[in-house]
Amino acid sequence: MARARTLERRVEILQSAAAAFRRRGYHGASMGEIARALHMTKGSLYYYFENKEEILFFCHDYSLDVLLEVLERVERSGGTPAARLRSLVESFVHHILDDLRGTAMTLDFQELSPPLLRRVIAKRDRFDKGVRRLLQEGMDAGAFAPGDPKLLTFAILGAVNWIPRWFDPGGPAGSEQIGRVFANYLVAGLE
Repeated sequence: MARARTLERRVEILQSAAAAFRRRGYHGASMGEIARALHMTKGSLYYYFENKEEILFFCHDYSLDVLLEVLERVERSGGTPAARLRSLVESFVHHILDDLRGTAMTLDFQELSPPLLRRVIAKRDRFDKGVRRLLQEGMDAGAFAPGDPKLLTFAILGAVNWIPRWFDPGGPAGSEQIGRVFANYLVAGLE
């Protein structure tokens, strides 16, 4: 129970930090600003994270863990490649907009030190390869037109990762509608 509460608190810090990084940039946001947004002391923040880089790493690491779990669930779910890709895109959009409030996945992971950067890139590559497998499976089954799975994966991930750049939480479209529209559009382009 204590581990679950600690993870929950770390995710709250992730959301606050990601918003601060987005507003002021990674170098411009301070640990004090992140703590104040959560009504914490800076010392309390250091209980959960050693430094700002560790928060940035957690932003990416946690986000990719969630996406890898979604990918695994989608791969196990059965159904057509188109249905699984729709589910993956909708879940990806939901994660970015609702769970992460449109921030964490868009942060500059290049600011990480080489050892942490390698860990993030390894997870990102696992997700990327999973999407490619799904596309290749759809092509092999004749559900998707022939194409280059690598380039098509870049197109899909690029489209979804760009959403936080224009998304307005107060706007008329929420994550459910955006996820559905993007999933339908992206899958239709492959069929």
